[in-house]
Amino acid sequence: MKISVVGGGIGGLTAALSLLRQGFDVDVYEQAVELKEVGAGVQVSANGTRILFSLGLEDDIMSIAAQAEGKEIRLWNSGQTWKLFDLGPLSIERYGFPYITIHRNDLHQTLAAGVRRIKPDAIKLSKKCVGITQDDKGATITFADGTTATSDIVVGADGVHSKIRETLFGRDDPKFTGIVAWRGVIPVERLPERMLRPVGTNWIGPGGHVIQYLLRGGKLMNYVSVVERADWQVESWSVAGTVEECLADYEGWHEDIRTMIKAIDVPYKWALMLRPPMDDWTRGRVTLLGDACHPTLPFLAQGAVMAIEDGFVLARALAENNGNYEAAFAGYEAARVERTGKIVRGAEGNLSRFHNAALKDPKLAEDYVNAEWQEDKVKQRYEWLFTYDATSVPVVAGTRSPEAVA
Repeated sequence: MKISVVGGGIGGLTAALSLLRQGFDVDVYEQAVELKEVGAGVQVSANGTRILFSLGLEDDIMSIAAQAEGKEIRLWNSGQTWKLFDLGPLSIERYGFPYITIHRNDLHQTLAAGVRRIKPDAIKLSKKCVGITQDDKGATITFADGTTATSDIVVGADGVHSKIRETLFGRDDPKFTGIVAWRGVIPVERLPERMLRPVGTNWIGPGGHVIQYLLRGGKLMNYVSVVERADWQVESWSVAGTVEECLADYEGWHEDIRTMIKAIDVPYKWALMLRPPMDDWTRGRVTLLGDACHPTLPFLAQGAVMAIEDGFVLARALAENNGNYEAAFAGYEAARVERTGKIVRGAEGNLSRFHNAALKDPKLAEDYVNAEWQEDKVKQRYEWLFTYDATSVPVVAGTRSPEAVA
């Protein structure tokens, strides 16, 4: 079976590597002229590292990642701190695999190297998909340069602005959340020592929140923040803002946050859009994965991991259904649709939780955090995410996902 993957991001490369390891012939078509990811960090919980390790990437990944000892909640102005949950050795003990934080480009290059070790010429650059057709013999992708590629099946891993999705299902109708996000990566030598503890921190406040964690074994600090404002609605990761504008969005916030912002060379900003998760994402010989079918707000730290899970589960479905793509796609969707929808809705639910108006008042804030981040509630929100096993979830057509049965 010959398979085309449209999109060479984290999800597309995970799918390609997983499919190649299952013995399929795969080509990846990426529109960029150079294979690289944006300068930002990504969190990969145990359900994601389980997959990366099973793909033979453990040594490569662990040599460039950072491991947080835990996660914590901090109050936006006072810095008051609550433990969210422990990680480090406890993640391995409880879930079998570590919780890591890693630079997106490091993860991206590791996946690309894994693909090229099996098939050196698998990744084709400067191939922007502009359309797709299919018949009873195969599916044909048309590219902006006038060339085409025909294969038995196509996987649309072309992100939130997916041309494959638009061709199959029509244009989507994203809704602006009223939230703008900022990001930057900071060399740790620009920050005071007290800020470099190996924990992931989620600062919560009225109308905004900030996330920080270490990358590259503690050499870099990843900064991501969001703020409620309606004057910027461009959904792009590559629009540069200014330090001054970012500082203005966090006037009155804790000095640690403002110290990080001042240490960023160029902060980038993008508008957060809300899209309902799709109930199905296959048409004939073409299926979707990752942001192409279930883009999520970044409030559960599962966006990249969802795409990793998708790619791995899809490859298993094709292998375990003996290359019968119709049965495989049915098994893949059955394994994924409930879980991905639940993640998208859970991330949306965290929006109001992180930005609650009660956080303005110190006494109300303490009571609110104690109630919302009570241990049983935290377990309810996260345990089902981390315990998911993409290496064994049923993928034969007619089975249902664990989330559907629960």
